[in-house]
Amino acid sequence: MASVTFDKATRLYPGSTRPAVDALDLDVADGEFLVLVGPSGCGKSTSLRMLAGLEEINDGRVLIGDRDVTDVPPKDRDIAMVFQNYALYPHMTVAENMGFALKIAGVSKDERATRVLEAARLLDLEPYLGRKPKALSGGQRQRVAMGRAIVRQPQVFLMDEPLSNLDAKLRVQTRTQIASLQRRLGVTTVYVTHDQTEALTMGDRIAVLKDGVLQQVGTPRDLYAAPVNVFVAGFIGSPAMNLFDVDVVDGGLKFGTAVAKVDRETLGATKAKKVTIGVRPEDVKVATSGAGLPVNVDVVEELGADGYLYGHSEIDGKRVDIVVRVDGRNHPSAGDKVFITPEPDHIHAFDTETGLRLTKKAIEAK
Repeated sequence: MASVTFDKATRLYPGSTRPAVDALDLDVADGEFLVLVGPSGCGKSTSLRMLAGLEEINDGRVLIGDRDVTDVPPKDRDIAMVFQNYALYPHMTVAENMGFALKIAGVSKDERATRVLEAARLLDLEPYLGRKPKALSGGQRQRVAMGRAIVRQPQVFLMDEPLSNLDAKLRVQTRTQIASLQRRLGVTTVYVTHDQTEALTMGDRIAVLKDGVLQQVGTPRDLYAAPVNVFVAGFIGSPAMNLFDVDVVDGGLKFGTAVAKVDRETLGATKAKKVTIGVRPEDVKVATSGAGLPVNVDVVEELGADGYLYGHSEIDGKRVDIVVRVDGRNHPSAGDKVFITPEPDHIHAFDTETGLRLTKKAIEAK
């Protein structure tokens, strides 16, 4: 096992003027589960492929442990990769698929059988070792692909959207199994996904990418409670954070007919008359009258104990969509008008020009 380091690693595809990955600086600790997350085209899979040796690095370095592997062929990097499409050999049994890389490496038949059986026990695949992939479900095939990586006993696991082909229920179940398995094995893992819910539930730390540039890296709680900019704020969390521009007034920020109390010191050195405010759906109070931002309710999504109110308001002549978490049993109805105010300890404020966070730890989630 080993750490992983991206040292200003850059990938510029031929004919492109903008790097797919731009000077990525990132350290992954020995035994850590790090998730690379971001929208399509942000450079997360390219970063993973640079680490695997499948993409050329135009500038910077990649290290596994203390070893510079920038120019080392993929087969000599001591990594194992799990792909989105499983990539199983259809004519081989589960056991043969799992042990194939060991066979190519010249590992003896007895040792192959031992390592395959150990991995099969970890993954609950013992009853299926004699089957062909076509006789397995999608989730079982994904576990076989995991087993093929485990038997190699690599220093680093690389996983590129391994759950995207599974249905929603199986995806939830399998991500729990993968996270649990990684912690039992203690192998350094770099995991790529576009699904921020996967990132929040699986990773020890999360690295958020946008347009090839690292935006923020930290624990799931760090990114949720203190996003460094508007992009991270809007990307992390489901439903997404409510974000809109408001006026800076004496005592805080204008929130409809109410004032959200945020002092000037908390807002930093900004002298702007407007800032971008961010409030998560669960940090909003709803009332049928009084001061606050008036919201017309469009629909309420009932999820049992909880529900989500989707509505809209008008700020400076522009429509702003709003999402609020409400009591699933007692909530407004579509067509109602409500007034919302933010929880004062959970307000996020960002510079409208740069998108960077203004609020300090004084009003972060406690």
